[in-house]
Amino acid sequence: MKQNYNLLLADDDEDDCVFFKEALDELLLPVSLVTVNDGVQLMDFLSDKSVENLPDILFLDLNMPRKNGFECLTEIKKIVSLQHLPIIIFSTSLDMTIVDTVYEKGALYYIRKPGDFSKLKKVIGNALAITTENNFKQPVKEHFILQP
Repeated sequence: MKQNYNLLLADDDEDDCVFFKEALDELLLPVSLVTVNDGVQLMDFLSDKSVENLPDILFLDLNMPRKNGFECLTEIKKIVSLQHLPIIIFSTSLDMTIVDTVYEKGALYYIRKPGDFSKLKKVIGNALAITTENNFKQPVKEHFILQP
């Protein structure tokens, strides 16, 4: 694992953002976290970055105001400088049609937000470990959904 990973969380739910940050703090991983609260903020944030300053991993909620996660994922994959940004979908739903769609659109992994804090901690830790172990490559479809 490299020195420090810069994570970006795009999620409009304030509680989810707080829990995510607390889970990261308790995992004691070498990461820093920036959060944005909707898709428009996300795209503005990414467009302001040079390639060297992009986050290492984006955790993307699908249901956000102004511009949802699907729209952001589609846009990001069309922008040459952002195409290789690893995106982990972080959503409350687990609709297989949606899962299939985001897989096809190039998301790296899919996490269903667990309601339980210890499971959240576990799944975030697993996501970071497996993402770095696989060199940020999309897995085969059977391994796309990460469970706590």
